[in-house]
Amino acid sequence: MTALITRDELKQAIAEGTVTVLDTLGGEYYAKQHLPGAVELVRADVDDRAPELLPDLGAAIVTYCSNPACPNSGQVADRLTALGYTNVRKYREGIQDWVEAGLPTESDA
Repeated sequence: MTALITRDELKQAIAEGTVTVLDTLGGEYYAKQHLPGAVELVRADVDDRAPELLPDLGAAIVTYCSNPACPNSGQVADRLTALGYTNVRKYREGIQDWVEAGLPTESDA
């Protein structure tokens, strides 16, 4: 099972630039709103895109989706772990929690 990261821990890691954040919702959801600096990576694309997007198998990576009911972040995290990534965590509460806390997001609009 993928280790979890709290909102405060993630906020700090983003501010320090010590983490790659992966938005696992993708598509229009990513375009509309995503965490600062997040990269879009959906489950179907992990095998093809991970080596290019995430060349360091030991780098800190955090996956997220919409909320705890959304399975995407866990599926992407599990696949990355299976591919040999060793420092993958999941922000289980997702972007819904981030927005409700009043934290900033970005969009492609």
